[in-house]
Amino acid sequence: MSKPIRWTMAQALARWLAAQRVEVDGVEMPYFAGVWAIFGHGNVAGLGEALAGMEDVLPTYRGHNEQGMAHAAIAFAKASRRQRAMACTTSIGPGATNMVTAAALAHVNRLPVLFLPGDVYASRRPDPVLQQIEDFADATVSANDCFRPVSRYFDRITRPEQIIDALPRAMGILTDPALCGPVTLALCQDVQAEAYDYPESFFAPRVWRRRRPRPDRAEFDGLVEALRVAKAPLIVAGGGVLYAQAEAVLADLAARTGIPVAETQAGKGALAWDHRQALGSIGVTGTSAANAAAEAADLIIGVGTRLQDFTTGSRTLFAGKRLIQVNVAAPDAIKQGAEAVVGDARETLEALAETLADWQVDPAWRAANCAAVAEWNTAWDAATAPGNALPSDAQVIGAVWRQAGEEATVVCAAGGLPGELHKLWRSHRPGGYHVEYGFSCMGYEVAGGLGVKMADPARDVYVMVGDGSYLMLNSELATSVMLGKKIIVILLDNRGYGCINRLQQGTGGRPFNNLLADTVHDVLPDIDFAAHARSLGAAAEKVGGVAELETALVRARASARSYVIVIDTDPAITTEAGGHWWDVAVPEVSDRPEVRAARRDYDHRIDGERQ
Repeated sequence: MSKPIRWTMAQALARWLAAQRVEVDGVEMPYFAGVWAIFGHGNVAGLGEALAGMEDVLPTYRGHNEQGMAHAAIAFAKASRRQRAMACTTSIGPGATNMVTAAALAHVNRLPVLFLPGDVYASRRPDPVLQQIEDFADATVSANDCFRPVSRYFDRITRPEQIIDALPRAMGILTDPALCGPVTLALCQDVQAEAYDYPESFFAPRVWRRRRPRPDRAEFDGLVEALRVAKAPLIVAGGGVLYAQAEAVLADLAARTGIPVAETQAGKGALAWDHRQALGSIGVTGTSAANAAAEAADLIIGVGTRLQDFTTGSRTLFAGKRLIQVNVAAPDAIKQGAEAVVGDARETLEALAETLADWQVDPAWRAANCAAVAEWNTAWDAATAPGNALPSDAQVIGAVWRQAGEEATVVCAAGGLPGELHKLWRSHRPGGYHVEYGFSCMGYEVAGGLGVKMADPARDVYVMVGDGSYLMLNSELATSVMLGKKIIVILLDNRGYGCINRLQQGTGGRPFNNLLADTVHDVLPDIDFAAHARSLGAAAEKVGGVAELETALVRARASARSYVIVIDTDPAITTEAGGHWWDVAVPEVSDRPEVRAARRDYDHRIDGERQ
């Protein structure tokens, strides 16, 4: 029988986290790469004291903003392809609620992160404690209940022995390919300090293996039969392809059979951009080649995608097509009336490659897609070529792509840049494209770049961010300097929220409250972003155009510390080639003739889709 070890709950939790192991590329390593912490009265005496004694096996990193450090943890997990994760701890009040946005981001993107916010006293001795939220109708509610709808698993630890059950449950969610997402264990601050006689066996190292469920035979046979009779099939590769490490199998299958492949935001990089069957991005921000293939296809096979509206053109791009969904999560596999094939992406694609060894697509379908890609490449050249005095986002992307090495990773999240990057960034390898567009969270970019760098310090990380997102959350730039994790930030200053300004005018609205010039103001701010970045410890400069940007990027690559390059851009220009309709509801009643006209166009589009 295992002998007991007397530790506080916080000490036991930290030691248990350090004992969890995974196997990555044949090498066993800790599952938790560390803990991000901003301490307050709700966690410093309990969990803070416990972590202070664990630095050699469970490092603790201090962030500058709770949301930012959580974004870094989430980006680390994404860059690690969900094979490893990090934990985040805060005090009980604003520190905890600051992480809720990040929890929602992780939930939408199916990414693992362990949240450990402090909570109120379980004993209620000093009730209400500092920062406590009081619900007069429910005394069990605390601020941490905000995490419930954005956590895959939530528990409040009110007794020290509860972690014996709660922690394995948490790991089960974090490591499950179908259920993967954020876990919240709210830690009552008095319980963190309470001692318990834990069984020694509880702290034995455990290796968590990746589960790879094979598809049901009948579902798989249906997929094979559908492909054999299809004249024009199309594969849509989602993030599940990368998380299942199925990109090599997909590349071989596409090359041998001739099935074209389009990519979602999360799936971008599943094929190298110059693979013969790669059509590029699909949907609202898709290439002309991919969207033309979707419109002409008679069979759409989604692999590891949740079919969000940007992928499907608000459910119009695949309308009337036979749709089969390969997904490890059954709720995703059955979306939009799809025929489900529930299983691991790599297992399913390997079985498909073996079964279809004697089959290829119609040569005419292959030829049509090759011609469409050639046409798109011409459009790409035009969009990314230098020329404008005030450059477009596309021209800046072209410059960064030309200067970044093939092993580099580009990071972005919100605004107009993700759409342009989805169309225009040419991925050389899996992991070279890291754009958070499930939650499209402004402020993810800089912190996310730090997380990517921590996951793979050898790679160059290029963060592309607009001035709006940078102003929202830039503090982890200082953390990158502090930790010696160099990132290169390209800050595109269009003096406002240019993407939403374009959308506002596209739906008939007048420019209002998006660009700084269209806001209520006494003085327009003249923000020196380079000086600000230098004040956080980074090297920084402002450049006057694309040519200067390219030479500055050479200096940035040579720099030993994080480097910020600021460039003014045109808020009105966007790449016209490619793309697809997106359902953004226009008001039915308005005094503006432009809005009324936009509503008529909207109704016409909706009526046409219903027919």
